[in-house]
Amino acid sequence: MNQVLQQLSEAVSRHQPVAFTALAETRGSTPQKAGATMLVFPDGSQVGTLGGGCVEAEVKRRALRLLDEGETELLTFNLDSDYGWDDGLICGGRMKMLIDPVRSESDFSYYRQVMNVIAADTGCTEAIVLDSEKAMGLPGDRYLINEKSEVVTATGPSFRAAGAVGSAQLLDSIKQSLRPLPQRPRPYVAGGVSFLPHLRRCRLLIVGAGHVGQRVADLAAACDFDVWVVDDREQYCNPDRFPAAKRLIVGDIDGALSGLDVDHNTYCLIVTRGHQHDEQALYHLVETPARYVGMIGSHRKIKMIFEDLIREGISREAIARVNAPLGFDIGSQTVPEIAVSIVAELIAHRNFGEIPERYRRVSLLEEIAAV
Repeated sequence: MNQVLQQLSEAVSRHQPVAFTALAETRGSTPQKAGATMLVFPDGSQVGTLGGGCVEAEVKRRALRLLDEGETELLTFNLDSDYGWDDGLICGGRMKMLIDPVRSESDFSYYRQVMNVIAADTGCTEAIVLDSEKAMGLPGDRYLINEKSEVVTATGPSFRAAGAVGSAQLLDSIKQSLRPLPQRPRPYVAGGVSFLPHLRRCRLLIVGAGHVGQRVADLAAACDFDVWVVDDREQYCNPDRFPAAKRLIVGDIDGALSGLDVDHNTYCLIVTRGHQHDEQALYHLVETPARYVGMIGSHRKIKMIFEDLIREGISREAIARVNAPLGFDIGSQTVPEIAVSIVAELIAHRNFGEIPERYRRVSLLEEIAAV
């Protein structure tokens, strides 16, 4: 989404018309899910994708026509014998597509507000009217709503009509259907309106800049985590080894983690080079509000650290939420494979709010007698 918006901004600055397209709703099996975006330029080139195949070709064709007309339109595609992927597969789903021509700075004002909110990383939700019979608005009307459930701006057919304003009844209905952003909702439809959340990026705090930490950092950054790295060795914790990291902290574990900002949007990963450093890191992180705390290591080492922390007064309830040993069991043997298993677990937790039941492990705390 960020790349699409940046390219849109650059096109407007060059006075180049461009069609913004967004997948507003999907049902059944589709090549892309709601929230996917694509730009279509007058020469037929594009940025982003809606899934390829015949659908994307048809969206391009309609987008080029609407660039001349200047009208916003919602298209519905039933993926049957008429539409499929490039290889001709028929996936049987349904897609509703928004096409919005952006031909001037005034057309871009809505998107500028979206960019500002996303840049501030506060989170927002776009509400798109799909069905005028269920919602008191015209198809294609859009509302940008911030994390406080306030309407930041709006655009669409209703707002281009002379004297038209948003329906108070529709706004009340939209606000009642909003799902809290801290719960990290996925796109959904309610009352004839599509809700497309733009969620805050999650921070991944990696304690340990060794080989596993380095591979995890690269992969996690590519998967939209903001990576922070902590290590006491500058020869390991540096920009050359962690070019995608947002922040590098060099210092002893106790000093670096003491008082560090760890909130509910933070994932914590402990992959240091030894038992002592792992225990120091877990001591500082286990009782923070972090969304996720995970630690690498053997069963024996993990149980020893848990026992030490219990003796130091850390509650069993806090330790029970630690994911250790971490990573999905995919038979990992090499460092890249271990990194894949770890990042897969982080993504699953971020997307579902917890580790899916089929992947959950019994906490090793269960094997430790009450102290």
